[in-house]
Amino acid sequence: MIQAILVFNNHGKPRLVRFYQRFPEEIQQQIVRETFHLVLKRDDNICNFLEGGSLIGGSDYKLIYRHYATLYFVFCVDSSESELGILDLIQVFVETLDKCFENVCELDLIFHMDKVHYILQEVVMGGMVLETNMNEIVAQIEAQNRLEKSEGGLSAAPARAVSAVKNINLPEMPRSINIGDLNIKVPNLSQLV
Repeated sequence: MIQAILVFNNHGKPRLVRFYQRFPEEIQQQIVRETFHLVLKRDDNICNFLEGGSLIGGSDYKLIYRHYATLYFVFCVDSSESELGILDLIQVFVETLDKCFENVCELDLIFHMDKVHYILQEVVMGGMVLETNMNEIVAQIEAQNRLEKSEGGLSAAPARAVSAVKNINLPEMPRSINIGDLNIKVPNLSQLV
């Protein structure tokens, strides 16, 4: 089972952190720091598997990682997972990100965190691998994008609200609303929009 997925840059700044095992926040931060230091001190021509750090289970867990440009993709797994299978899964995840963002870079992970998490959930959920076929994952992402566009997306909601207020068809706008002892003055809407 996958215990954690960590993506950080060459300077140790976390860009994606997903734990599938419950840890307090301060322990999570220590795990990210410890994992970064373990992975950083390894040479590029050494294999991409190593024992988990002391905080995440020691020898019972393995850190499997790949280094792409400025990012390290690290999966912390227990002994039931195949190292080569997880390396392939990392490759599928990165290629899917690359296909969805057209040459993915660190800034895409920063500014499109919601989309990155959605892609990750198509691949892994609850620590279990769901899908390894990149074409299936991309098809699901494209279907989600079409759905968001057809609904207008959340970004279009303020514009629709302003348009709805402008198009209110009242014979005369009330200047005040009286409810029992409560008297509410209604502002002039033409000044607001």
